[in-house]
Amino acid sequence: MPARHRSRQRALQVLYQHDIRAESLPEAIDHVYGALHSEDENAGRPEPDLFMEELARGTVEKAPGIDKLIIEKSANWRLERMSVVDRNILRLAIYEMSNLDTPPPVVIDEAIELARQFSGDESIAFINGVLDAIRKDLKPNQ
Repeated sequence: MPARHRSRQRALQVLYQHDIRAESLPEAIDHVYGALHSEDENAGRPEPDLFMEELARGTVEKAPGIDKLIIEKSANWRLERMSVVDRNILRLAIYEMSNLDTPPPVVIDEAIELARQFSGDESIAFINGVLDAIRKDLKPNQ
């Protein structure tokens, strides 16, 4: 599995913990690292995943603006009624599309793959539609 995809999976886990358990971001990050450590007890604490941490921190920091975009582009869906996983896949992807140099089509493909892994079939079309609508509104340099 490519390293960036793994980082996105971990960032999604952090965002999920932060959202559902109302954990602080440092606590959620520590829990993900703790889970990685328990998978391979002989390896010691895992190396820091800087891309995962950047995605998680940036997403949480920009969440209010990101949530406004999600609400704007997801007609008839209230944010709090979306599944926690779908909501955080959208947040993660929108942060990456808007703030990092990853090409939007790559971000959307990765978000769809996360939805395949962690959500349902209906979520794939929903996430794709919302992200594509947001992608169309991005400025060329974003």
